[in-house]
Amino acid sequence: MKVIKHCLLGATLALSATATQANEFINVLTGGTSGVYYPLGVAMSQLYGEHIPNARVQVQATRASVENLTLLERGRGEIGFALADSVGDAWNGVEEAGFQAPLKKLRAVGSTYSNYIQIVARADSGISSLEDLKGKRISVGAPRSGTELNARAIFKAAGLGYEDFSRTEYLPFGESVELMKNRQLDATLQSAGLGMAAFRDLASHAPVVFIAIPEEVVARIGNDAYRTGVIPAGTYTGQDADVPTVSISNLLVTHEKVSDDTAYQMAKQVYENLPALGNAHSAAHGIDPALAVDGLPLPLHPGAERYFKEKGLLN
Repeated sequence: MKVIKHCLLGATLALSATATQANEFINVLTGGTSGVYYPLGVAMSQLYGEHIPNARVQVQATRASVENLTLLERGRGEIGFALADSVGDAWNGVEEAGFQAPLKKLRAVGSTYSNYIQIVARADSGISSLEDLKGKRISVGAPRSGTELNARAIFKAAGLGYEDFSRTEYLPFGESVELMKNRQLDATLQSAGLGMAAFRDLASHAPVVFIAIPEEVVARIGNDAYRTGVIPAGTYTGQDADVPTVSISNLLVTHEKVSDDTAYQMAKQVYENLPALGNAHSAAHGIDPALAVDGLPLPLHPGAERYFKEKGLLN
């Protein structure tokens, strides 16, 4: 009888182990809940849960690019969003950007939509140009976030530093907007997809102006990840003209310990379900699978590479 019990126990443990192995855990790293990464991450999680067999999926709100890359390197997430310049800094271990050593476990899944640097000021602040930011109260994004690293690069190229402002806050989208509504801040710089909810809310609450970043400032940044871009007229309430600015690609990043099959599916479900992502946020309409492997600052994950080769997008 004992022998039979031991056999049954062994079989139960074996089945349990098989079931555990079959469950694929996918933690999707995003950003603040008022930004673009979060709703897109939620939509991705739904696609993964529906189409990847035995996947257990969760979405984690984070401080975005830098935190996401650090978590992925530590194996505390399976896929996450990050700005291309932050990814390059992580791969190369740029200490000033918050990376004490190169993060060589990271692998790319592919490029997605572009972020646009959006500098918005209260219309009653007297700010109409980058130069006018001197002596003003400004928020530059969460500390060491991709947005804050963008702010440093852009202000430096424009001949500005944080010391030129009367007050510098390190806050994400939502908190920055609330302080602007309450007249506690004059302006904020945020890096996000066009039409983000926090700025739509602000523009509908009080008159605002969007500050141009001239082409010559973009050129002085000296980083290929930064390209000229435009915030089209009508993107926000009261924004009646195109605003020249900077665009930066957003990447989906994973790490080397994620299985090839899982990375394959993570790429496939994103690039073959773009309408679902577009329903989650309009920024996803800017995702072009044909450009997903262009100019990546780190290696593709073999699973994602297999997907793009199957689709004829990679030799």
